[in-house]
Amino acid sequence: MKKYNREINKRRIGVEHVFGVLKTFKILAERYRNREKRLGLKFNLIAGIYNIELSKK
Repeated sequence: MKKYNREINKRRIGVEHVFGVLKTFKILAERYRNREKRLGLKFNLIAGIYNIELSKK
């Protein structure tokens, strides 16, 4: 059971770090109040920026 929990925690910390970085974009850190239709587009653009920055490291 401890080994299983360790594996889950290793994956979770990586995801939490990504969320932390993405929340530097205010649109993801606060409540979204605009049209829902554009949220997917904006999120994809932010994820693309993050992936570009990640590939530079």
